[in-house]
Amino acid sequence: MARVWALVGAIAAAVAVIFYVQARRAGLTVGEMFSGSPTTVTGAIEAQRATARVGAKTDFLTPHPVGPAVGADDRPLVAHVSVADLDADGLPDIIVADAAANRITWVRQAPAGTFTETALAEVAGPAHTHAVDLDKDGDLDIAVASLGVLFPNNAPIGSVIVLENDGRQAFTRRVLIDKVARVSDVRAGDLDGDGDLDLAVAQFGYDQGETRWMENQGGWRFASHVLQNLSGPINAELADADGDGDLDIVTLVSQEWEEIYVFENDGRGQFTPRRIFGASNEDFGSSWISIADLDRDGDVDVVYSNGDAFDYAPPTGRGWNGLQWLENRGGLAFRYRRIGDFSGASSPQPVDLDGDGDIDVALVSAYSNWDRPDALSLAWFENDGSMSFTLRPITGSPTHLITLTVGDLDGDRKPDLVTGGMHMSYPFDRMSRVTVWLHQ
Repeated sequence: MARVWALVGAIAAAVAVIFYVQARRAGLTVGEMFSGSPTTVTGAIEAQRATARVGAKTDFLTPHPVGPAVGADDRPLVAHVSVADLDADGLPDIIVADAAANRITWVRQAPAGTFTETALAEVAGPAHTHAVDLDKDGDLDIAVASLGVLFPNNAPIGSVIVLENDGRQAFTRRVLIDKVARVSDVRAGDLDGDGDLDLAVAQFGYDQGETRWMENQGGWRFASHVLQNLSGPINAELADADGDGDLDIVTLVSQEWEEIYVFENDGRGQFTPRRIFGASNEDFGSSWISIADLDRDGDVDVVYSNGDAFDYAPPTGRGWNGLQWLENRGGLAFRYRRIGDFSGASSPQPVDLDGDGDIDVALVSAYSNWDRPDALSLAWFENDGSMSFTLRPITGSPTHLITLTVGDLDGDRKPDLVTGGMHMSYPFDRMSRVTVWLHQ
C-alpha cells in the first residue's frame, strides 16, 4: 500500500510540475490557469450549435479574378490578402502573400477597374502583411510576417521583414529580426506611448512558438521583448481592449492550447497576460480572430472562427467548426457567444455588408467536404441588429478559400470582398488565386 501511495504522490507531483511549466509558458500563475478566465467547455459550445438560421443565397456579389490566370497544373497557396492604396492615387490596391511563389506581390489598380500584379519582394513562407507608414515619411510601407516555410517546422526560420517604400513604390527589404520561431502575424502600433510605431508579433513555430513585441528604437532598430512561450499563435491584433486609452495586444493561440489572450498594456510597454477564452476541446481548430465593436456598445469585441482541419486526413472540417464572438463586458471579462456553424471557417471579417447599419460577419472556408453540393467556401452571417444572425450562402466555388479582406475597390461606397485560395488538398478542380467580389 505504501508503494501505491508513493506512486500516487509521484503522479500528483508530476502533474503539478506540468501545470507549473504550462503556467510559466503562458505567463500566468497556476491559480490563474484555473480561475479568472472564462473557459468554454465542449458541452457549452455544442449547446449553442444551432443559433444561426440559414437564409437565402446572396446574389449581389460578383466574382472577378485578378492577377495571373490559374493553370491546370497550378496549386495556388495564397496565405493572406489585404487592401491598401500603396501608390496614393486614390484607388485601392491589393497586397498578396503568395506562399507558393514565396513572394509579396502588389495587385495595382490603375486605371480604375484594371488590376496588374507586380512582384515586390521574395519572402520565405509569407503569412501576413500590414500596410503602414512605419517610418512616418508619408508613404505606406509593408510589414511582413515570414514563416520561413509554410508547413510545420520547429527550426528557427521565421522573420519579421519590412518593405520600405521610397514614396515612388520602390521597396527596400529590411529584416528586423530573423532566426526565430516561424512568424505568423505582425501588426504596428505605438505600444509604449513614445510616439513611434512598435510591432506586435505572433510566432506560430510548431510546438515551440512565442508572442513578442518589438520596441522601435529608431533607425530601423528594434528591441525584442518576449511576452509568452506558447506554440501556435496565429494573430496578434492591437486594440484598446480594456478601454484605458492605450493599445493592448490580443492573440489567438492554437495548437494544443486553443486560447485567446489579452496582453494588458500599462501604457508604457509593460504587459500583463489575461486569458479571456480557453476551449476544452484540444481539436477546436482555432483559425482567426478579428477585432470590432460587434454589438455597437462602445467597446471592442473579439470575432473568432474555428475551422482549421489540416490535422485530419482528409482535411474536410468538423461538426464543431464555426463562428463565435467574445462579448466585452468590461474589466477584461468577455462572454462567449456562438454565432453559427460553418465547416472550415476562417478569416472572419466584421462588415456592414447589407448597409442596414449593423455589423455582419463575412467569412471563408478552406476545409470542407467539397464533394457535397451544399459545401460553402464563402458566406456571411447577417446581423438583424439585435445580435441574432442568419447564415447567408454566397458560393461553394472556388473551393479552399483561407483568407478574406474587405475594401471599397470600385468606389461606390459599398464593401467589396477579396479572397485568396489555399489549395493544399483535393479536389483541384475549382481553384482560384485572388478574387475580387464586387458589391453590385
